[in-house]
Amino acid sequence: QVQLVESGGGLVQAGDSLRLSCEASGFIFGRYTMGWFRQAPGKEREFVIAIDWVGGTTNADSVKGRFTISRVDAENTVSLQIHSLKPEDTAVYYCAAGTGRFGTSRPNAYTYWGQGTQVTVST
Repeated sequence: QVQLVESGGGLVQAGDSLRLSCEASGFIFGRYTMGWFRQAPGKEREFVIAIDWVGGTTNADSVKGRFTISRVDAENTVSLQIHSLKPEDTAVYYCAAGTGRFGTSRPNAYTYWGQGTQVTVST
């Protein structure tokens, strides 16, 4: 079975850094684009950042310069390094996997989704 399990969320202070991780199983990780989305209460799920299997990345304008995505295919993991956290970053963060290299900011590009990890940024 396919599993994507996020970890690393929690309560943090504005200005702090945080690293989220996603461990995948049940599919050929090295052939998939991996992305992160987030969803705040009352808002639609939004694209954050993605990395394809050859290292190409794309990110939302709102997180450019603060969020970095990386992957370790030998470990079937993808990570999201966040710096200078802001209260508006508060959301459930979801890991997702898709088979394409293009249009990866769109949710329908992804086949598998994790259950999410909560990030709460306080002032």
